[in-house]
This record gives sequence, C-alpha cells and structure tokens, in this order.
Amino acid sequence: MINTVTPMLRDFMQKESAAGITLIVAAALALAIANSPFAAQYFGVLQVPVVAGIGSGVIDKPLLLWINDGLMAVFFFLVGLEVKREALVGQLNSWDKASLPLVAALGGMAVPAAIYLTFNLGSPENLAGWAIPAATDIAFALGILTLLGPRVPVALKALLLAIAVIDDIGAIAIIAMFYTAETDLTMLLGAAITLAMLAMVGRARVASAIPYVLLAIVLWVFVLKSGVHATLAGVAAAMCVPIRAGDERPLEHMEHALHPWVAFLVIPIFGFANAGVSLAGVGLDALLAPLPLGIAAGLLIGKQLGIFGFAYVAVKTGAASLPEGVNWRQVHALSLLAAIGFTMSLFIGNLAFTDPEQIRAVKIGVLSGSLVAALAGYLLLRATLAEPAGEGRLARAT
Repeated sequence: MINTVTPMLRDFMQKESAAGITLIVAAALALAIANSPFAAQYFGVLQVPVVAGIGSGVIDKPLLLWINDGLMAVFFFLVGLEVKREALVGQLNSWDKASLPLVAALGGMAVPAAIYLTFNLGSPENLAGWAIPAATDIAFALGILTLLGPRVPVALKALLLAIAVIDDIGAIAIIAMFYTAETDLTMLLGAAITLAMLAMVGRARVASAIPYVLLAIVLWVFVLKSGVHATLAGVAAAMCVPIRAGDERPLEHMEHALHPWVAFLVIPIFGFANAGVSLAGVGLDALLAPLPLGIAAGLLIGKQLGIFGFAYVAVKTGAASLPEGVNWRQVHALSLLAAIGFTMSLFIGNLAFTDPEQIRAVKIGVLSGSLVAALAGYLLLRATLAEPAGEGRLARAT
C-alpha cells in the first residue's frame, strides 16, 4: 500500500467524502418525506411514466426505473473508469498494493452473503437477495471518515478506497451473472456490434469524449432492450476509454469531468428516490423478519468477520502486509464503515425483488444495518486514533 497519495487520489477522496454527506442528507430527506403527509406525492411522482425514444427505440418506464436504469448507468460508467485506472496505474496495479484489499474485499463479500443465506434458508422466496449485504458504499463511508478530519491516516483511507473498488468489481460481476433476465439475441447482437465500435475508437486512441458518449448511449439502449441489466453498458463502455491518447489522458479527463455530476447529482437523486420507506406499523417483528435481519446481520457481522478476519489471516501468513501507520483496531473500524451498504445494496435489492413488501424489507434492513455500522465505525475509529502506528494492540498481543 502506498504511503503517499497522488493529487488525483486526494481529489477523489475529497469529492467522495463531500458526496457522502450529500447522500446522507438526501436519504434522510427521503425517509422524512416518506413518513410525512407528503408520502403519497413522493411515491406517486416516482411512478409517473416517462416515455423517450423514436420508433422501435421507444422506452416507456416509470421515473424510478429511469433513475435506477438510466442515471445509475452513468454511475457505473464512472465506476468502470475508476476501476480501469486503479488496475492500470493506481493502487491495484501490482500484487504488493492489491493483495491486502483484494483478500479483504473477497472476505467482505463472501461472509455477508453466507450470513444472509443462513438467516433465509427457511424462506426460499428471499434467497435471491443474497448479494445485498455484500456491497459497500464508498461515498457514505468516506463521508463518515470526513467527520474525523485529518487525524485519519491517509493509508487507511486508501485501503478503504481500494477495498471499495474491488467490491464494485464484484458487484458488477454478480449483477452480470445472477441478475440478468432472459435475453433478446437481436438486441444483444446490436450491443455487441456497438461495443466493438467503441473498442475500435478506443484502440485508435481517440481523445475526444464525444464518440465514446454517443456510442455509450446507443449501447445502453441495446443492452436495456436485450434483457441484460442496462447499467452494465456503462461499465463496458468505460473499459474502452484509453488511459493515454498521445499527450492527452482521455480516461482521467472524463473521470474528472463526470465525478462531480455523479457525486452531487446522480447518487443523491438515487438515494432520494430509493431510501424512502414508510415506517408506519414497523415494529420489532418487522426488523427481526428473515429478510431485513439477514441483510442487517450480513452487513454488521459479515463485513467485520470477512474484511477484518481475511485481512488478519493474509497478513499473518505473509500473503499481504499491513500499510505503514495503520493498526489492527483501525482496520476493525474500517470493516464497520465498509458495512455501510447503502447505494449498491439498495440497487441490488431492486434487481433481486419485485414484490413491494420485499423491497420495503430490503430498505429496512439496509438502512438499519448501515446506520448502526456508520455509528459504530465512527465511534470505534475515533477511539483508536490515538493508537500507535504499526500493527496495534491485537498484533502485539499475538
């Protein structure tokens, strides 16, 4: 793990941190409105049909699905750019840098999924939601870190970011493999041809963003109509953008240009549209039902066991090394912050279920688990900031 942070990474962290605060406000506002006299208007607007397109390319969807399938494709395009940059020139471009976050992220996905399935073995109708607690919301997590100011080790922020990037790669793979409906081969062929055109533009090292954006829009329409989830078009398009084109850096330019729009518009809109859940009649029985309890336990227990446990084993066996200036209690606090699954967890929940009651239960589980994780992670990290650098008390005790 690097001990210093490039200006680009620092800029990314600052934007993500501010975006996390914005997302928290948007989610709180949605929750307040959904439990106010304006609840009917809130839910009604999200179901307003929106029609766009020409001829066979007409798309008719409720506003909520335009947000989840359309705006979130922009989010996934940015994720794709970030993943490609980190893999080629960033924190994941060598085994020394990537080993610890890779092992930790894999544990942080596998263990929460296993815990969720354990809670829902007797409820087969809920099993499709197994991936919900496997996600991490980097904006939310970095937003919480911001509250602690410059006392937080930069290496710890970088570790959290690297884990979240790998987590996003896992989420993309999960969506592609497990949450794809029956496919329309004609539309899939159109998507393949469009993607090939994008790849040729990238191989030609075209620096202008215009051809990538136009072809990405066409690709999104084909993918949406093919049955494959449309947000994957954003990731596929991003993989075609070159790091360098002569003296230009098109990938970095697009990432810088797009990041504020995603951070301060796309994600807050998604949070506002999806965080609203009526708490009327919600008692202890609703919180302890298998679906929300499995999600909350997967986030709170699974992320700690998965991220911290896998990281500890990896370091102790010599497969990875702990970043300089970071101790084990801080890694434990990080594993709690990584249990904030808000954006991607809600997104996967919308893919897994169509029953309004199940989606409501997903929101309850994600919101409750993420809230407890945020508070616990903040308090634990605040208490550990005075810990000496290195491997911390746990390492010294062993």
